[in-house]
Amino acid sequence: MALFLKKRHDFTIPEGGISSVETIQIGGMEQTILLQGEKQTNPVLLVVHGGPTMPLPGVSSRGRDYTIVTNVKELVKHFIVVFWDQRGTGRSYQKDILPHTMTIDQFVSDANELTDYLRTRFNQPKIFLAAHSWGTTVSLELVSKYPEKFYSYVGLSQIVSWTENDRLALRWIKEEAKRRGHTKALGELNSIGEPPFVESFKQWGILRKWQRKFNTLIYTDDQIKHPGLLGVSKPMFQSDDYTFKDILNSYYYGFKLIYTQNFIEELAERNFMETVKELPIPITLIHGKKDFHVHGILAEQLLNQLYASQGKQFVWVEKSAHLFHPDDTRLIEQYLINELRHIKKTETLEEKGL
Repeated sequence: MALFLKKRHDFTIPEGGISSVETIQIGGMEQTILLQGEKQTNPVLLVVHGGPTMPLPGVSSRGRDYTIVTNVKELVKHFIVVFWDQRGTGRSYQKDILPHTMTIDQFVSDANELTDYLRTRFNQPKIFLAAHSWGTTVSLELVSKYPEKFYSYVGLSQIVSWTENDRLALRWIKEEAKRRGHTKALGELNSIGEPPFVESFKQWGILRKWQRKFNTLIYTDDQIKHPGLLGVSKPMFQSDDYTFKDILNSYYYGFKLIYTQNFIEELAERNFMETVKELPIPITLIHGKKDFHVHGILAEQLLNQLYASQGKQFVWVEKSAHLFHPDDTRLIEQYLINELRHIKKTETLEEKGL
């Protein structure tokens, strides 16, 4: 246990840069962010974590290179990288948060308020935005409402429709249970009916249970070695900025706070195929080929139908399921650095009045 809890930093920010954990007012409550960058004049990149209530990357990621969605060591040379513990999660959990405030619209409003804070603080007209899993539900809605605030958007394991994804996930997990001859899994999965899963939380819970057991979050084999769920969670236990209480606030109290019947029903209704038809900023979607937790075919379909006047691209990475493999996060880091080209492109378009 002593070795497990040993503090570790993969990089440090030089003097004159920024490496700061700060608590600010967002959405009428205190929420906590981590800012890291070698130059305080760098463009801002906001990364929105998944879950809900899985704050990786988040405030606990200070000084860590691998963060399950991207590496950071090179990223901080080009950006002020901002990780945010969302309301009800980690350092942003408060016991008096009202459950009725835990809605998608409120998370989008929080993200918009944080965006404006960062634009004002660093005197930048726009920022870059990247998001993972649940965070893509918040972030794609955000950029569709306020595209003028962003240079570009990168969706990692983009969620398009929770209901359609659950339908594909249930089909896949049943087939996998048959392949394994797992009669208990089949029995439980057959008992929950078909999506949308809004009759009770138990339906969703059974599907997620067997997804976890059948490793839809992480892919590993004899050649592709992944650090595993314990390995990717280790930074939270080793962080100077996190306590065990912060971890408990994410995985227990925050989980109980957000997963209400109302929230599940709200998720079931969201479908970007129907609500986001065009985007006037560049968009890149990156998906793991081994990801059967969030199915990439839906993200491909969304991008194919989306009118993106400033460009769009879809990228498959080879070694990853839902939590990206370290080899792929190094590639993702370079994709994010390449997004910097959109600053000059945006300035040119604005000069032409387009």
